Amino acid sequence: MLAFATVGSTRFDSLVQSILSLPVLSALRLKGYTQVVVQCGNSSFELASSISSGRELTVEKDGVEIELWKFKPTLQDDYEKADLVISHAGSGTILDVLRLGKPLLVVVNPTLLDNHQQELASALAGLGHLQYSSIPDLAQTIETFETSSLVPFPPFDGSRFAKLLDEHMGFE
Repeated sequence: MLAFATVGSTRFDSLVQSILSLPVLSALRLKGYTQVVVQCGNSSFELASSISSGRELTVEKDGVEIELWKFKPTLQDDYEKADLVISHAGSGTILDVLRLGKPLLVVVNPTLLDNHQQELASALAGLGHLQYSSIPDLAQTIETFETSSLVPFPPFDGSRFAKLLDEHMGFE
């Protein structure tokens, strides 16, 4: 199985470092994941210099094949191929992955402004749509994560927004 990890357009050093750590790789391997693809962005980690200038790097560690790269124009194909997505808790990434019906484990980046990621992750986890974790708890969260217990995310319905806007503007 394939796990895809993404930090989005920002830098999230501790997430990349954690994904590449033996405890997290072991937890993934024990759950059946033999491949991990990591979109690293501009994060700083041990192998970062090996993927500069748009290069990709594939290594094997603890029985897991790991592919590393910085950026691509779109992550859609990677989301679609993944059996599990591990991501920063950015709203765009969360919505993209949930709309595809993929199991999602988000890791909150507490260094960001107002810790808004925590609020979003907590709310969506409370609804059963995803699981969230902190960096120190990531390996254990992977070990206990039951993807079959997730509640499917509802499909997009643009008419709901239009109705709210019409009501606010006094058209109804």
